[in-house]
Amino acid sequence: MSVKEVLQETESRMKGAISALEDDLATIRTGRATPALVERVSVDYYGTPTPLNQLATINAPEPQLLTIRPFDPASIKTIEKGILAANLGFTPTNDGKLIRITVPPLTEERRREMVKLVSQRLEEAKVAARNVRRDGLELLRDLEKEKEISEDEFHAAKDDLQKLTDKYIEQIDAVGERKEKEILEV
Repeated sequence: MSVKEVLQETESRMKGAISALEDDLATIRTGRATPALVERVSVDYYGTPTPLNQLATINAPEPQLLTIRPFDPASIKTIEKGILAANLGFTPTNDGKLIRITVPPLTEERRREMVKLVSQRLEEAKVAARNVRRDGLELLRDLEKEKEISEDEFHAAKDDLQKLTDKYIEQIDAVGERKEKEILEV
């Protein structure tokens, strides 16, 4: 393995950490309705736990409204039960073809709780990025021990690794700032 390969693998894993963070933050409620709030809700579909996004089309036609149109109209009651069981604080209503969920606006206290939750998730993502850096550093040390790279090359690669980590930590902060802004928006 070369220094370039170590840096590429490290960057790829850091991108993965940011992607996982974005997916995770999408499920955190803001004042606005988004399909991500319910798409991972598990519904017992003919005895098999199935994510809601595989059973229905989920839309947010208005800022405070979600609509769920099941592919199989017979599953509408099952989907309602799954949403209620997920304990998201939503009460679904249906007209036989479409499930509607009105997303209530967040209280100021709840907004602050959500911002704290976002901060926790950001810290977890930063720890993940630092762990990836540590793993990359170990690979570089191994290359140096096996005399595949010189001490100077090791130190240069170590600096590159730190720059890469700093870049992704900044991106994590930027993702967090956007999410906090969304949550605090009334």
